[in-house]
Amino acid sequence: MGAMSSDPAAAAPDSYDAYAAATDDPRFTDWLRERSEPAWTEATTHRFTRGLGAGTLDDAVVRRYLTQDYAFVDTLVGAFGHAVGEAPSMAAKRRLIEFLDVVTDDENDYFERAFEALDVPEPDRTDPDLTATTEAMVDLIEAATNRGGYAETLAVLVPAEWVYLTWATAEADDRPDAFYLAEWIDLHANPGFIAFVGWLREQLDAVGPTLPADQQARVARHFERTVRLEADFFEAAYDT
Repeated sequence: MGAMSSDPAAAAPDSYDAYAAATDDPRFTDWLRERSEPAWTEATTHRFTRGLGAGTLDDAVVRRYLTQDYAFVDTLVGAFGHAVGEAPSMAAKRRLIEFLDVVTDDENDYFERAFEALDVPEPDRTDPDLTATTEAMVDLIEAATNRGGYAETLAVLVPAEWVYLTWATAEADDRPDAFYLAEWIDLHANPGFIAFVGWLREQLDAVGPTLPADQQARVARHFERTVRLEADFFEAAYDT
């Protein structure tokens, strides 16, 4: 892993070439992560994720969060489906398809059980009113996948999954009593998910340095915007 500043608000160099020249063992995804500060730290240490691990979240907050997250799943699945088509090898396509199986099976089953336990009304499960943050996330991912290639698709998928891996592994030693809290951590802090996010980063690490400077800048903007919206998404769960 490349060197990181001790100040989470300190920005990485504007260009990857400058970052690579000043960093031991540079990774393109580390450059993107550092450029996304301070939103990265906000998203991965948010009061929502800390409350989730501690089991102190009000059920109303959890309901608002899960209904919005589930509404976003179709967009996320579509983005991964797009990545399958753009992936550079059959092995990469297969890895993405395997992850899609998890999202559409294990994760979908979790949502159904959580909604039952939390008494979420059917309309809120299938057609909730989207918050401005959820709509912004949908717009960002659709724009990145429809207008860019593999790298720009990865630019929104990598931070979306990496943020969740980071906060979930930080909370993995906590076991809140409610299954819909404990299992949400488990879904994002298990060996399979850890390996997948590592692989997803490697995909972007491989293609990112080969991009022209203007496309690297677009990738960085997509990544930074995704991280900002992840933090906003957690915060929106508290809005009534």
